[in-house]
Amino acid sequence: MRKIDTIDGLEALYGPAASRSLTKVMPHITPLYRRWIEASRFCVLTSVGPGGTDGSPRGDDGPVAEVADERTILMPDWRGNNRLDTLRNIVADGRLSLMFMVPGSTNVVRVNGTAYLTDDAEARARFAKGDAQPTTVIVTGVAEVYFQCAKAVMRAGLWDRDDAHLVPSAGDFVKEAASGDFDARAYDADYPAYAAERMW
Repeated sequence: MRKIDTIDGLEALYGPAASRSLTKVMPHITPLYRRWIEASRFCVLTSVGPGGTDGSPRGDDGPVAEVADERTILMPDWRGNNRLDTLRNIVADGRLSLMFMVPGSTNVVRVNGTAYLTDDAEARARFAKGDAQPTTVIVTGVAEVYFQCAKAVMRAGLWDRDDAHLVPSAGDFVKEAASGDFDARAYDADYPAYAAERMW
């Protein structure tokens, strides 16, 4: 396949950007964007580092992040698998993007900025869930924020369908990686109870 290897060649294929796609970008979190972010329980965090890129889903039972001020977003890093791909990238590079989603809305709010990690006791305590606290908090300095065109979510019918029966389960993926020597059904059946004790 032909490789497009110049910016001029790329732009010639698409033409100029829609003017509103440029003028909608804000350099800080406005009151309306704050409302959106604080309503979002799920986002995708993307980062870059020496080992490459990473995309990580983030979710919570309330707001997935907290707006500290118009230029700062705080996000707890709750228990996971300890691969630390995203966190290593943040320590090494810091550049990241956040895509905040709200079920039922076809819009997505994107935040681009630079982040660092903190294990500051006060920062961790503000996200406490009973006795549990995040190990670290991701502190993002906001460079720009804007809502994303709704067409992708509209095309996908993201909130209007349930295709889970068409795809492999987590147990299926583990079994494939183990070359078949794994009880996928038992893994899938036991996982909800296992995860419930390790959410935070």
